[in-house]
Amino acid sequence: MKTLYVLRHAKSSWENSDLADFDRPLNDRGASAAPFMGEVMKRESYIPKLILSSPAMRARQTAELVRKAAGLTAEIKFKESIYEASPQTLRRIVTSLDDRLDAAMIVGHNPGMEGFVRLLTGRSEAIPTAALAVIELDIAGWEQIATVSIGRLLTIIRPKDEMRSSETES
Repeated sequence: MKTLYVLRHAKSSWENSDLADFDRPLNDRGASAAPFMGEVMKRESYIPKLILSSPAMRARQTAELVRKAAGLTAEIKFKESIYEASPQTLRRIVTSLDDRLDAAMIVGHNPGMEGFVRLLTGRSEAIPTAALAVIELDIAGWEQIATVSIGRLLTIIRPKDEMRSSETES
């Protein structure tokens, strides 16, 4: 059994129109949503052993803020191929993970992330910025996701909904 955490980068800034898409940083909302999601991961005991992230600035910042807030010791590996990746490319990336890892997280961009969740689970779900999908895969090795059609979508945590429910509980 493997667990895959699929995290879309947090909200990015469009303030500087001279910046290339790859170089856009998080905006204020993204800079607060990313650590919030890290706190949620910590609370829920979602503990990836490795984090694969797009090297685009907004994804890089998201991965680092989430890791710090969640208190994770997982290494972050930045992979160029995650930037603007299709669902099939994301699947190929994950198939190369070390089978000793029981849980990993991938941080990337839409539309690839939504398509990847659909590819792995058969479910079409909205993955807004900073949303986390938790997928359980009944596999022994990561390479098996190339042939296994359906994983089980345990949950999708969307920061806006989670923040609302946290405020209601307070």
